[in-house]
Amino acid sequence: MTITVLVPDEPGEAALAGVAGIEVVRYDSVDVLPERAEVLVPGFLVESEPAAVVSRLPSLRLIQLLTAGAENWVGQVPAHVTLSTARGAHGGTTAEWALAALLAVYRELIPFERERVTRTWDRRPTETLIDKKVLVIGAGDLGTQLRRRLDACDARTTLVGARARDGVHGIDEVPALLGEHDAVVVMVPLTPATTGMVDATFLSSMRDGAVLVNAARGKVVDTSALVAELAAGRLRAALDVTEPEPPPADHPLWTVPNLLLTPHVAASVEGYQSRAYAVAAAEIARFAAGEPLRNVVQGDY
Repeated sequence: MTITVLVPDEPGEAALAGVAGIEVVRYDSVDVLPERAEVLVPGFLVESEPAAVVSRLPSLRLIQLLTAGAENWVGQVPAHVTLSTARGAHGGTTAEWALAALLAVYRELIPFERERVTRTWDRRPTETLIDKKVLVIGAGDLGTQLRRRLDACDARTTLVGARARDGVHGIDEVPALLGEHDAVVVMVPLTPATTGMVDATFLSSMRDGAVLVNAARGKVVDTSALVAELAAGRLRAALDVTEPEPPPADHPLWTVPNLLLTPHVAASVEGYQSRAYAVAAAEIARFAAGEPLRNVVQGDY
C-alpha cells in the first residue's frame, strides 16, 4: 500500500524521491490539499493553523516538521495524528551560534569592531571562555552538541535536563546551580513549563557579570526582567530570539547595553534545508515501513 506524502517544495520532492512505499505530492498552499494524504510536511517555519490544516486531511496520520521546535502544533493535533520533529537537523548549527555568541561576549569582538569604526586602538586584555563554568539548560540534541563544542574550548559544562540522569542534572536543581556558573545557555523547547522560566527570580540568582544566552524561544525569558538586569549592568546577554519578535522600533532591546542580539538566525545557515529533509526522509521511511519513529513529540513536549 502506497502512502501519500505532501511536501511544500522541490527540495522536499527530491529528498523523498527514493523512499520506498510512498507517493510524493507537492502542494503550493495549505488551502489546497489532497484529502487522501496520510503524511504532511509543513514548510520550514511556516505559521500554519494546525486545526484548519488537519480538518482538510481526513486520512492524515503523521505531521513531519522540518524544525526542532513544535510549539505551534503541540496540543493542536488530534490524538490519531502523530507529530514528529526534525530533531538532530539543527542542533549543530544552533550550538555553533551559542558558542560564537559566548566568544564574542568574552573576547569583546563587538566593542572592538565599534572601536575600529571610530579608529580607536585600545589594546586591552579580555575574558576567555577557557575555564568558564557554563550551565546548559536543555540536554537534548542542542545541549549535547553545545557541550561537545565547549569541551573543545576548555570550558566546564554542566548539563541540565527535564529529569536527572547520569551526567545530567534535573531541572529542579537549576536554582541551586545558577549562582555557581559564569554563563547560562537556554536550549529548551517552548512548553507551558518553560514559558517565562527565566524570570526575575531566575536572573537575580545568576552571579554578577554572568552571561545569559537564549537559543530557545523568546517567551522562555521575561524580557522586562532581563532588560532591567542589563540596564543595571549586572548581567550580560546574547539573544537570538526575543519576546516580542521582532521587537518594535521603540523597544528597549534595541538600545539596552550589555546585549548581543541576532534576528533568529542560529539555525539559518547554508544547508539547513537539506539537513532538515534528511531527518524528515528517514522518519517518513520508518513510518512507511511500520517501524517506530524517533522524533515523536510526547505529551506537552
